[in-house]
Amino acid sequence: MAPAARHSLLLLALALALSLAAVSAAQQVDAVAAAQQAADRVAGLPGQPPVGFAQYAGYVTVNETHGRALFYWFFEATAAPDKKPLVLWLNGGPGCSSIGYGEAEELGPFLVQKGTPELKWNNYSWNTEANLMFLESPVGVGFSYTNTSSDLQKLGDKITADDAYVFLLNWFKRFPQYKSHDFYIAGESYAGHYVPQLSEKIFDGNRAGPKESYINFKGLMVGNALMDDETDQTGMIDYAWDHAVISDRVYADVKARCNFSMANVTDACNAALQEYFAVYRLIDMYSLYTPLCTDGSGSGSSAAAAARKVAVHGAAPGIFSRYRGWIMKPAGYDPCTAEYAEVYFNRPDVQAALHANVTKIGYNWTHCSDVIPTWNDAAFSTLPIIRKLIAGGLRVWVFSGDTDGRIPVTATRLTLNKLGLKTVQEWTPWYDHLQVGGWTIVYEGLTFVTIRGAGHEVPMHAPRQALTLFSNFLAGTKMPPTAYP
Repeated sequence: MAPAARHSLLLLALALALSLAAVSAAQQVDAVAAAQQAADRVAGLPGQPPVGFAQYAGYVTVNETHGRALFYWFFEATAAPDKKPLVLWLNGGPGCSSIGYGEAEELGPFLVQKGTPELKWNNYSWNTEANLMFLESPVGVGFSYTNTSSDLQKLGDKITADDAYVFLLNWFKRFPQYKSHDFYIAGESYAGHYVPQLSEKIFDGNRAGPKESYINFKGLMVGNALMDDETDQTGMIDYAWDHAVISDRVYADVKARCNFSMANVTDACNAALQEYFAVYRLIDMYSLYTPLCTDGSGSGSSAAAAARKVAVHGAAPGIFSRYRGWIMKPAGYDPCTAEYAEVYFNRPDVQAALHANVTKIGYNWTHCSDVIPTWNDAAFSTLPIIRKLIAGGLRVWVFSGDTDGRIPVTATRLTLNKLGLKTVQEWTPWYDHLQVGGWTIVYEGLTFVTIRGAGHEVPMHAPRQALTLFSNFLAGTKMPPTAYP
């Protein structure tokens, strides 16, 4: 055989060997991912209704040296998961659980309830529209943990975004079949920091990072979201006065004594704010027109509520007021839901089913962390990031339940006005069946939607309307412009 022919055969053999090695490596990676997925597969939870979709839960390490690991719970879409987008949901706090709030009270497939069974199917679960993941972030929240206790002293916006980004990169290695799916992030409250900051990490990583780290990121949505300290605080005071929560005098005192463009608080401002906050010991700041939990058995009950745990007989309406259920569950809303979740997620059989608390964390699961002593860095405003993401072509939606006093619609409107965006569609109603579901305005690069009659946790108070919002966000379509049956 001629030398040239032998050389060609050697090159062909080498190429074939390399190709087979690459196939073998890919198969090995797939085998590792499949094993990890199998380990995270949730067969079922105590009291869970039967379902036809897969669910997974477990830990993803985000820092090997410190032993930091974040806990997630993931639900495939109820139908055609291979064709549906992937959505990450984040609750805020900072320091509050996306599982305790987002999954178990708001938009997840399984909602906690009192009695047996402990879980009920959510007819308006967001996994009817998307593959849905909940993340407990940062470490110290819920089941997420660190083996380096000093980490808990250093938490803030930056480390939260950094760890969440590493979580996503590692999660996609475990679930590579979702790598090509359209990816969105949504959340509420302090997620007005978490969501834009994590979005920026992904956006920058996609532009500068290696191809294997690319995430098919399409957009973000935040609700009743803390985005700008000045306008959020101003809006809280304006909303409280406008909704007859505080007196003219308290309103005037806060306005005269406080400057919300400054980070420091004077003694005079502090005194005025003490009077403002005192009112919210009597009613629920997060949902002005729904009752407090009055069973007095857990952290969700205020002292005032505990003192009035017995129904006032003879109050209007005369007959209904005799029954505890009249106070506890108006219009199907149970204000004690958080307490049921605290009991449920601290059960050993529930934790075993979720592959949670495998390291035997030295504290109970709580909705909001008791082990995070301080927050070390927090942006005064996330509007610069939002401007950047809009300019980058991402879909950006903001929504607001209009009975929330904590981050009220007033605050969000003031915040969005700061962006100075051009209006594309003026303030118009959108419809939920035959009723106005809320109002919407479309700016150049951003859509804002209100949900009428909903408090801070919009999907909890208005589940059908929230699912409509979510569906239109994913589709990039306007909210329903006309009434329909």
